[in-house]
Amino acid sequence: MTDTPDSASAAAPGSPTPVSPTAVDPRLLEMLVCPLTKSLLRYDAKAQELISDQARLAYPIRDGIPIMLIDEARPLDPDARR
Repeated sequence: MTDTPDSASAAAPGSPTPVSPTAVDPRLLEMLVCPLTKSLLRYDAKAQELISDQARLAYPIRDGIPIMLIDEARPLDPDARR
């Protein structure tokens, strides 16, 4: 099997760096806020979550889509209950 110019493993010089399919668009992150507190969120790429430090909740990202439902959020404090 030979490589083709549009092969995923080779990028043309000067072309933008490919984005991981699990990465969240930075422009989207700028617009999203915590649905509970309306505070800014931070992105945890390793855990694939958006973190609301003010609400102490982590909203999951599934297939690149942030799930911004309070009922789907994970409490950051192990002792916290919903």
